[in-house]
Amino acid sequence: MSKFDAIRPYYDAEVNQAILSAINHPMMKALMNFAYENEDDSVWKEQLKRTHSIRDFQINFAYKAVKKVLEKSSDGLSTSGFEKLEPNTSYLFISNHRDIILDTSLLNVCLHEHGLVMTASAIGDNLVKKDFLKTLSKLNRNFLVQRGLPPRELLESSKLMSEYIGQLLLRENRSVWIAQREGRTKDGNDATHSGVLKMLAMASGEATMLDYFKKLKIVPVSISYEYDPTDALKMPQLMAEANAEKYIKDKNEDFITLLSGIIGQKKRIHIHVGEVLTNEIDKIACEFDNTNKQIQALAQVIDDAILQTYKLWPTNYIAYDLLFKTDQFKAFYTENEKSLFERRLEMRIDETNPQMVEGFLAMYANPVVNKMKYENAG
Repeated sequence: MSKFDAIRPYYDAEVNQAILSAINHPMMKALMNFAYENEDDSVWKEQLKRTHSIRDFQINFAYKAVKKVLEKSSDGLSTSGFEKLEPNTSYLFISNHRDIILDTSLLNVCLHEHGLVMTASAIGDNLVKKDFLKTLSKLNRNFLVQRGLPPRELLESSKLMSEYIGQLLLRENRSVWIAQREGRTKDGNDATHSGVLKMLAMASGEATMLDYFKKLKIVPVSISYEYDPTDALKMPQLMAEANAEKYIKDKNEDFITLLSGIIGQKKRIHIHVGEVLTNEIDKIACEFDNTNKQIQALAQVIDDAILQTYKLWPTNYIAYDLLFKTDQFKAFYTENEKSLFERRLEMRIDETNPQMVEGFLAMYANPVVNKMKYENAG
């Protein structure tokens, strides 16, 4: 038994068996009827039965499904930076994280369309408790991040994941996607958690930590949605945290969020991939010899790259002006865009609760606040 069996996706030799075990599941039918609209079930069933590799599954089914999601629930996906990446090369993509499934699925669509290596992607095991979802995630080259473990087991699990990520990138030439923090950003403030970098460093072995990070070829990624399809769903947790209360998720909350992210309206989406952080890591090596300070400096470099390239939409500027009762950015949106956003706020949020209104607006306004820090510094 391989040491990674508890967390890894399927090997190609296991793919067909896994597909056959899930092919008659009602959720598979729903997914395929969405991707293969107006086609008889026998068409996709026959094609699935002939699928024997993750790549085939991703390109013939997952890719098709994500393109359909874009067609039905967005006004299009734009990209920048992909032309600077090399084909047949693995990268460690560290990205801000807004949507459970789409962030990584959209990145893979872009990588595939640019002829680049697609990713194995980290996903919390709390999201795939149902057998069907676990099967689907392993078919889509997700590996599991084990959540909610006691400290000692968490340490072991982090070491295992670190080793697995190193194995994928350095031995299998497989790109990896990982979020800059555990869980999605709920308040629009994207920040890299040092714990993620410490976990990655666990597999550095004999190499110095920074030399190891250079080998991993870290590429920061920013993804921005004009409308966050799960904005209102993020509010209860934000409110609990604002009032220093413990937040307990509802039984099906993750699943509802996952579905809402897929089918909810997103309007425009933009993904920017940065350049490999080689020079930045060399600079950190010259400036700091303390490991913790190096980790903090690298987290800051990743933040800078993500926040500065984050695409701001009219919704971000509208929220900023509403939140701060100003018309500073009125040149960046139309009256029609503003009234549509206010209508969304009205429909999704209890407007008699000022704390909730403020939280909702801040979620959209914070990327503007963060970007202004750089412009003011410049």
